[in-house]
Amino acid sequence: MQAPREQGVAVLMEVSNAMVRLHKEQFGRGPTTARSSFAGPDSLLCVLEDVLLPAELKLVEMGMHERVRDSRTSFQVATAKAFTTAVEEIMERKVRAFASAVDPDANTVFEVFQFERADSALDGRGDLPAGRVVPPGPGGSREE
Repeated sequence: MQAPREQGVAVLMEVSNAMVRLHKEQFGRGPTTARSSFAGPDSLLCVLEDVLLPAELKLVEMGMHERVRDSRTSFQVATAKAFTTAVEEIMERKVRAFASAVDPDANTVFEVFQFERADSALDGRGDLPAGRVVPPGPGGSREE
């Protein structure tokens, strides 16, 4: 893959629009609200609201939240490739992990993408990977 795209508002809007499109294609209806944001340099979170189908809303009214979670999880596993491919194409980065969750009471879906690390020795917290020696500073060097 090429160098990662600039991580700005335009690319986040593009990801949000792709999530809406994919939900419409895969579930027959898309969310009414979609927001995407970065969670550190290598993670992306998409929050989709008003996503449940009318039948799913009836299940929630009946207290059958687990059935909604189970069916959504199964659908997401079956369609994961389409979601990761879309995000990889937009971000120009390889997705190494993808998870989806639903909160039936809030009528909200969370799509979470973890990318392969960017070309940096630091992780998302600013920590060096385990086994790396931190250059000497006021407290001397330390190994993680």
